[in-house]
Amino acid sequence: MSQVHGVIVVDKPAGMTSHGCVARIRRIFGTKKVGHTGTLDPEVTGVLPICIGHATRLVEYLQEMPKRYDVIMRIGSSTTTEDATGEIIERKPVIDGEMTEEKMQSVFSRFIGEIEQTPPMYSAVKVQGKRLYDLAREGIVIERPARVVTIYELDLHAVKGDGEFVDVHFSCTCSKGTYVRTLCVDLGRTLGYPAHMKQLRRVKSGPFHEQQAIPLETLQAQAEAGEDVQQHVIAIPDALSFLPRYEIAPERKRAVLNGLTTALPGLQAEEGSLICLFSEGQLLGIHRVCRGPKGLFAKAEKVFPPEV
Repeated sequence: MSQVHGVIVVDKPAGMTSHGCVARIRRIFGTKKVGHTGTLDPEVTGVLPICIGHATRLVEYLQEMPKRYDVIMRIGSSTTTEDATGEIIERKPVIDGEMTEEKMQSVFSRFIGEIEQTPPMYSAVKVQGKRLYDLAREGIVIERPARVVTIYELDLHAVKGDGEFVDVHFSCTCSKGTYVRTLCVDLGRTLGYPAHMKQLRRVKSGPFHEQQAIPLETLQAQAEAGEDVQQHVIAIPDALSFLPRYEIAPERKRAVLNGLTTALPGLQAEEGSLICLFSEGQLLGIHRVCRGPKGLFAKAEKVFPPEV
């Protein structure tokens, strides 16, 4: 197999870590240069964009982008891990008819925008050099600094009773670093009940959505059958379609590929924003828009070789 450069959008199965998916992609494509763009917990399914070859240089940009999830929140019980994998630590039967869609919409509206979250003890966050989940497994609970995250959208789909519990189905679009299970706990607390995240599926990560995702087992089977799995790889220029594109004159191509700055006549863009520079159909790199005495110019962040 020739060297691959691009992004493959994997539909991660439950029961596998994101690192495990990366290891599988390394074997399938026969390359060590592989990285994912945002960890999913083992039991969470869905969109996991994985960068291969020169595309690993996109990880820092892609992982900063918003994510969208389909969520089922269970109201009436809380767990040690804030999700369905933990042990139940509190129960409170939901009063029949209390959880209406109108009530949920009202509570949702209070969580839109910037909010503070305290990372759960069962998380990979490091405090004083130790992973929280390592401390949690030892039965140690420590103070965790709150972090600010952004909830862009909360879209309610259904409120369904299930005995003494109520399951709330909704979608959430949020910033990097948001703990959806903690969001479920906080929503439940606002409603006056213990709650936890019953189920989670990521349906969008940055510009990539679940319609583009291929199940990992399908990809593995195609590779073993000798099929062309490179057909599923999104080329780097296409993976960067979320950034504005600016075409430079051919005579500036060599200078840009050597990392030199270049003027951006006619460009309408904010200072500090990112753009992709192209010349004669070739992606040259990702550049930062800067302002100088003569107007806007591009400063190289990543320069790509011709094979991308």
